[in-house]
Amino acid sequence: MAVEELPDIGIGTYENTDPEVCAESVATALNCGYRHVDTAEGYENERAVGEGIRRSEVDREDVFLATKVSPDNLAYDDVIDHAEASRERLGVTTLDLLYVHWPIRAYDPEATLSAFDDLYERGLIRNVGLSNFTPDLLEEAIETLDVPLFAHQVECHPLLQQDRLRELAREHDHHLVAYTPLAKGNVTEIAELVEIADAHGATPAQVSLAWLLSKDSVAAIPKSESPDHIEENIGALDVDLTDAELERIDAIDREKRYVDFEEAPWNQ
Repeated sequence: MAVEELPDIGIGTYENTDPEVCAESVATALNCGYRHVDTAEGYENERAVGEGIRRSEVDREDVFLATKVSPDNLAYDDVIDHAEASRERLGVTTLDLLYVHWPIRAYDPEATLSAFDDLYERGLIRNVGLSNFTPDLLEEAIETLDVPLFAHQVECHPLLQQDRLRELAREHDHHLVAYTPLAKGNVTEIAELVEIADAHGATPAQVSLAWLLSKDSVAAIPKSESPDHIEENIGALDVDLTDAELERIDAIDREKRYVDFEEAPWNQ
């Protein structure tokens, strides 16, 4: 099955917990051209995300909406129940993409993924996703699923380039969705990005996103609540990096991970 179209840049909503701010940031993003919205039941903002979609000038059918089932809710019956609850909170009839948020706690490949298969067959979800899987767990899940894997979401940016997972995305024909694509704002401290940004009259954030989007089957979901930053991030679509600039970023040999599940606010 060929990879379906997924908007290159989506609006991330992690830690966007103020209902009004969240709804406004989602509406702002959609109104300035985003068509991919990412949330999770664990973020406790699905109602606000749904309100933001309704508040925007964009029709629901033109929005690619993704959410995630939390690690404690991955037993078969829980997956079904929590997917339904997410759908109701978001105020939609169908979820465009539903992820396994982390393959821990209640995760069991056979039970969890059979529930995702069944949700897909019932038409309640259009696509199946995984998030934060290691290469070995990813390949095991692909073999276990009856339906094609659509996307794998992981932290990915110039300081965590995820070469092996991007290779697997190409090999198995699914998307890699990069969260924390701006390295928690630390792209402004990466000299290579700053210098390349100066050469293009762009920002380091735009260069980081443009680098990600130059890769096969990669999308990015930068999180922002600021209208200016929301507009800045989508401006990355207009940044055309040269082969030499892409190779320079590829060659960054420093590595840092910014997201730790155990430290996530919604995991406390």
